[in-house]
Amino acid sequence: MNQARRDHRPARLAAFSTLMLPIFGCQLPLGVYMPALYAQSYGVPLALLGTILLIEKLWGALADPLVGSLTDRTRGRFGRRRPWIVAGAAVYAASALVLFFPPDPFPPLLLGGALFTFYLGLSMLQIPYFAWSGELSGDYRERTRIVTYQTVAGALAPFLTLMLPALIDRVQPNDAPLKLGAMGAMLLVFLLPSLVLTLRSVAELPPPARLPPKQPLLEVVRVIGWDRLLMRVLLSDFGVALAQAIRAALFLFFVTDYVGLPRSASALFLLQFVFGVAAGPIWNRIARSLGKHRTAIAGELAQVAINLGLLLVVPGQMWLLVALTVAQGLAQGSGNQMLRAMVADVADKHRLETGHDRTALFFSVFSVSMKAAMAGAVGIALPLVAWLGFDPSGHHNSPQALRGLLLVFALGPAIAHLFSAALLKGFPLDEAAHADIQSALRTSEGAVRAQAQAGEGS
Repeated sequence: MNQARRDHRPARLAAFSTLMLPIFGCQLPLGVYMPALYAQSYGVPLALLGTILLIEKLWGALADPLVGSLTDRTRGRFGRRRPWIVAGAAVYAASALVLFFPPDPFPPLLLGGALFTFYLGLSMLQIPYFAWSGELSGDYRERTRIVTYQTVAGALAPFLTLMLPALIDRVQPNDAPLKLGAMGAMLLVFLLPSLVLTLRSVAELPPPARLPPKQPLLEVVRVIGWDRLLMRVLLSDFGVALAQAIRAALFLFFVTDYVGLPRSASALFLLQFVFGVAAGPIWNRIARSLGKHRTAIAGELAQVAINLGLLLVVPGQMWLLVALTVAQGLAQGSGNQMLRAMVADVADKHRLETGHDRTALFFSVFSVSMKAAMAGAVGIALPLVAWLGFDPSGHHNSPQALRGLLLVFALGPAIAHLFSAALLKGFPLDEAAHADIQSALRTSEGAVRAQAQAGEGS
């Protein structure tokens, strides 16, 4: 598969990136709003809801690499990625209708089936889409530019979706069906036009001369685990996602209970995403000078400094918290952006060494790392602040308990970001090394095609 430098026009990249709206727009509603709304308004017991969500995470850890492996092995007249994206969009839309417009009461069996189906559709949608984005160009810098467009759209999506519950609270508070319906309607409105724009914006490259062999799931997992560069990127992404998940899980508690500004919590949460939209082009410009892995390290170290700055926030004072929230927004996508741009480069190296293109499989591990990080954040941060004496109901929190909340909220993400940066130190796949890989790929795959054509001629 010849992947010479291809600079795509901004309009085409913007159209291609619109699929990030339904992909990322559902993340925070599912993680932040749905559990509470289902428990409060639809009679789903919290313990049962937690069990369903835990099983779904385990299911996703198996389904995502399987989807990635299958789409890598797909060959047909409509391409490798397009059929999976269309099928995933259909499954996503059908299950979203149940999740966002649920019956009352909501039978647990129906909820579990809808969640499992929805996340399967999401995997079928996003994994081939991210793999396709890595295949749009083989150029080191152009790949970063492509991911920058996706990062901007991905930051815009949760901002638009989270605006709705905030607006509804001002007009008709405590109306769970209205909040769910509004978020679901926006996601479905995003889905169809973004699907059409993405599929029509750019062309898929022809499939490689050799497709990966059919392998059992354990062998697929072994392929992932034995690629050292992929594991470094994966674990670094886990650190980024863990830091973000800890911050998200404790943000409202920190602003409401420690800082003592409950009316400002939602506005500050949204403010972070406003500046997150502007962050992508800034980090793309930095990456042109430093390269991807050095830019990712710089972004992660900036995150460490920002989170340590939270230790200086004084209850009742707003200015430092606002400044750190703006800085957090400007830095929040740096690690995600660079690491996703690096995965296609790692897949190129793997293809040169093995002869097999497993781009979608390599991208699927990001979904696994994100789910593991979300589970880790909930399983570590919340029990830890409770052990330190913090009461989430807001009653009887001693100064020591609030200090414990501050330490976990600030130091937890700082340590996770530092871990992410350390894993990327000395990463060997820079622009020069990748250029050599691309040159070798063009030579080897040209020879394979010539041999295949000679065999057909004879």
